[in-house]
Amino acid sequence: MMSLEKLLEKMWIDYCELNPAAKRIYDMFVAEGETVYNDHIALRTFNHPRLGIESLAQHFKRYGYVEKGEYTFVEKKLYAKHYEHPDEKQPKIFISELELEKVSPFIRAEVNKLVDQIPDSLIASETFPMCGRPWPMTYALYSELAKESEYASWVAAYGFRPNHFTININNLKKFSDIHVLNKFVQEKGFVLNKSGGEIKGTPADYLEQSSTMASEIPVKFTDGTYNIPGCYYEFAKRYPLANGKLYQGFVAKSADKIFESTNKMK
Repeated sequence: MMSLEKLLEKMWIDYCELNPAAKRIYDMFVAEGETVYNDHIALRTFNHPRLGIESLAQHFKRYGYVEKGEYTFVEKKLYAKHYEHPDEKQPKIFISELELEKVSPFIRAEVNKLVDQIPDSLIASETFPMCGRPWPMTYALYSELAKESEYASWVAAYGFRPNHFTININNLKKFSDIHVLNKFVQEKGFVLNKSGGEIKGTPADYLEQSSTMASEIPVKFTDGTYNIPGCYYEFAKRYPLANGKLYQGFVAKSADKIFESTNKMK
């Protein structure tokens, strides 16, 4: 079994390949003398019996991660859980799934066809959280899925891999204020997700978040190569609870808007 550090490093490399902008942003902060800590990594899946949250969570539990919170996103038909490691320096893992019983029969049927093509050995493999797309996929199907669910189309196109990494703002020196950080990122030419406001959440929620919009990258489909939104980079500032400890959970109404960072920019 590879070490947790090795798994996270491989996931970071895979993520940067899909989101070269993230590496540029990371390097920008390092150049400013900052040490960049990762607050959390997000993964996406379907709640199919073979592929629910647990199919991904099992690969983190073996390193000591434990389930801490659950979240429901009614409008987007998503359910999610987050996991924490006893070593607080390790990133939290946020795993969401599309609730197939709530989508159209079309999406349900197409997802079932995709899932049927995955061997059990792949789901059991320790590299499953970054295995990529394990099925052939057409751009035509991607486009049809996107009409109803951007989330479904993203998972169908990219498979299983980090959807975003997150800079922990609390550990930054010069950029410990999310407003200052957002200004810095935008001045460098990156586009932020403005859905629900540039900053999601407030100190009263114990969590403020912002994120870039996923830049489009060329993806090979069986019917050609097309540019579609890839991954995005998130920024999170946490605030202390009454007991003095930083809040470690997530805010559903904020995360709901953050999901839209992979929407196609109009």
